[in-house]
Amino acid sequence: MNFLPEKLDNYIVAHSEQEPRLLQQLTRETYQKVLQPIMLSGPYQGRVLSMISKLINPKNILELGTFTGYSTLCLAEGLQKSGEIHTIDINEELVDFQRKYFDKSGFGDQIFQHTGNALDIIPTIDKMFDLVFIDADKPNYSGYFHLIIDKLNSGGVILSDNVLWHGKVVEPLEDRDKSTKAVLDYNTLLKNDDRIETVVLPIRDGLTISRKI
Repeated sequence: MNFLPEKLDNYIVAHSEQEPRLLQQLTRETYQKVLQPIMLSGPYQGRVLSMISKLINPKNILELGTFTGYSTLCLAEGLQKSGEIHTIDINEELVDFQRKYFDKSGFGDQIFQHTGNALDIIPTIDKMFDLVFIDADKPNYSGYFHLIIDKLNSGGVILSDNVLWHGKVVEPLEDRDKSTKAVLDYNTLLKNDDRIETVVLPIRDGLTISRKI
């Protein structure tokens, strides 16, 4: 979802870095072969993720929600040469698709795939992280935060996607809308937790940057 007028959004995209050719190929194949291709981060947000990762130059990255690996590869662009990115997704059918592009990228040896419930997997990864990207099922966002905050180094950053949730965060809440309720609760959690400082960016469907103090 875009919150800016189309002409202005097009101008911003045109004057930002272009996505690498490999990611163009990944996008094309995702739209050809995978359900809900709209879940891709997309070229503009991908360049934002890449830039943030390069600025942080993380040793270790944790990603929750791999999908076809687009955002994984964007984040990997900022890794230290000896760094690792651990990415978790519940869909085992996409593992081979992801790995094909990971190995083509030059980051293959640094990317570790985990398949299953992230709430179960996160405690088993014996790493401290400099950068975390949350882009998974919304009802578990707060649960993910509580699991990762003590695995985040001081000065480390949590990026949270879809925090504006199609604009529903400012609309009357429907009783059955568990996802919007979860996003509202998560946004309040980030705002009130004194271990982090947070800013919300109106990029695509909303991207929050939270830095551990």
